[in-house]
Amino acid sequence: MATQNSTSLAFKALHQRSHKPLVLPNVWDVLSARAVAELPTAEALATTSFSVARAAGLSDEELTLPLNLSAIRPIAGVAAEFNKPLTVDIQDAYGGALEEAITALLDLGVAGVNLEDCELATGNLYSADEAAQRIKRVLDVARQRGVDDFVVNARCDVLVKGGDLEEVLSRGKKYLAAGATTVFVWGGSRGVKRDEVVRMVKEFDGKLAVLATRTPEGLTVKELGEIGVARVSIGPSLMFAALKTVREEAQKLIG
Repeated sequence: MATQNSTSLAFKALHQRSHKPLVLPNVWDVLSARAVAELPTAEALATTSFSVARAAGLSDEELTLPLNLSAIRPIAGVAAEFNKPLTVDIQDAYGGALEEAITALLDLGVAGVNLEDCELATGNLYSADEAAQRIKRVLDVARQRGVDDFVVNARCDVLVKGGDLEEVLSRGKKYLAAGATTVFVWGGSRGVKRDEVVRMVKEFDGKLAVLATRTPEGLTVKELGEIGVARVSIGPSLMFAALKTVREEAQKLIG
């Protein structure tokens, strides 16, 4: 498994560059994965469970581990073909199936995961201690497979659930102490303000991941890099853009 750990180690290093964030245009199927992987500037591939679920005709909450894995298998093949690390949105790792989920991803050569601190089955936040313990469990499985540098992007949903920044900071520090490479703070419809990003970068020593938005008030990748953010993703935005193009081209055809 030395080669697989080398991939994870290289992927982790992409999170550790000063003022040069890793930018991930999230994919959801083999076609979107190939389109992104073919770009010379694409450094890694990343899935988004929301888009994977929608492509299967489901809501994000209805996406099961087997269905997620079935979508990831061909994406993993593309990642291997182009020699690029793959990180997978594994939601909360499916409750008690966490070890099974991570083992299956390691079998596919995955370099890291996006792990949520909100329980998929109930929609409730795990306690901070339990969420941190789940990060440790993910990393334990990876170490048992010889992948000591497996990357966990620990998503914190406190702001989405109406909590405040102080709880985000407290949880984030626990997640980093548990071994997470970065803390991904999602603001949902409220977003994350510039001053909040600045403070989180400071408190997390730069180990912050955020979702970029195309709204006028959203920070650009360049601005996020200048602040010191480590990782930037876009969630389902690429899928929405692709669907918009499909709709427009179909409209031109049928009138």
